[in-house]
Amino acid sequence: MNGPDRLPYRATLLAELLSSPAGKHAAGDPNRVLLASIVAGQASGEGCLPAHLGLGPAACHTLLLAYFPGCAVRLTERAVESIPEWSDLQKLLLENRACQSPTELLVANILATACAGRDHLWQDLGLASRDELSRLMWVNFPALARANSGDMKWKKFLYRQFCAQEGIYVCPAPSCGVCADYAKCFGPEN
Repeated sequence: MNGPDRLPYRATLLAELLSSPAGKHAAGDPNRVLLASIVAGQASGEGCLPAHLGLGPAACHTLLLAYFPGCAVRLTERAVESIPEWSDLQKLLLENRACQSPTELLVANILATACAGRDHLWQDLGLASRDELSRLMWVNFPALARANSGDMKWKKFLYRQFCAQEGIYVCPAPSCGVCADYAKCFGPEN
């Protein structure tokens, strides 16, 4: 579904996901709302995530059953290019996780997968806004969120963190050269 019709569909789907009764462990998980937004975005054609959200089919199915039981959501099949630094980004995220919820492991995989996209990270995740991505980072990876004190764009920030760990000092994020906001992300820092 493309065009202006996808926004009401996304909102309806998000409301349906959040109104479904959550499983015992999912009910108190702050990631439930964020995961619902990612699922709603993906199902309405937003972002770059594959139908299994970067988790693999079995883990994605388990997640949907535990967090949104009874909600028959159809995720959009799409090909996502793999990136060679996926495991390094996942490792960075896992090393900085809050250790408050098992879903942090899933969120790390979803986030690393979305880094292959060509837009801002919040858009590649299918989230409704950058604020949702910031909330996701604070809930799951608070050390990284604190380190981003200059409010750098998240994809650029994650790549800078990864590259600094590896001792690489010239480190562009993937696909940035074709992004319309290239100058905003890679211009002089204020």
